[in-house]
Amino acid sequence: MGFVEEHKRWLNGHIRSRVGERKGRLERGHGHGEKMFLERVWWPIFGSLEHLHPEYEVLDWRGNVYFVDFVWFQGQYKFAFEVKGYGPHVQNTDRIRYRRELNRETFLQALGYRVVAIPYDDLEEQPQLIITLLKSLLSPYLANESQGQAYTRLEKEVLLLAARSAKSIRPSQIQRELMINHRTAVRSLTGLCEKGKLKPIVSIKSGRVMQYEYVRSIFDNWLV
Repeated sequence: MGFVEEHKRWLNGHIRSRVGERKGRLERGHGHGEKMFLERVWWPIFGSLEHLHPEYEVLDWRGNVYFVDFVWFQGQYKFAFEVKGYGPHVQNTDRIRYRRELNRETFLQALGYRVVAIPYDDLEEQPQLIITLLKSLLSPYLANESQGQAYTRLEKEVLLLAARSAKSIRPSQIQRELMINHRTAVRSLTGLCEKGKLKPIVSIKSGRVMQYEYVRSIFDNWLV
């Protein structure tokens, strides 16, 4: 599943789970800059939108409701991502708003969030810079998960094929490329699904799993 389809599914899922102002804020607040961050930065890094929550509601130090562009939970860690444009922060008429925004960021830090500001201009002009910086920031928080994941030699070969394939892969392709039998190919694909590295794709006609989609992550450099 590509970004467009996954983004639509993910966003609609969050909208359906909300009511009242939380739902209205998501429908109004998830705009061009937020979507551009997901498409140009988050998706190329992770290939998934799991554990990422848009327009996440928190209370500030005054008890007032505040919505963070994105909150990402990874185990015991939590990150707050804010896409920031240039204009509102340099106009004298917005000085009070700017001060409150800085105070909110400090308060979020006090609540245990790592606050990350994403420059809107860089999303347009040099998203690769943001990708590099985020990988450097987030890698230590995912290291334990990565180190704890063990793959057999056959699973690594299957992952290499899947990572280099432009489309989803089939058991027959694994059989042909690695010269193994059907049962072994399916067993390896199933095992990688259980480890979260492949996603099974169910055929609409037969209701059976016929293909598998590779789930990209921040630690895919070892596959290059």
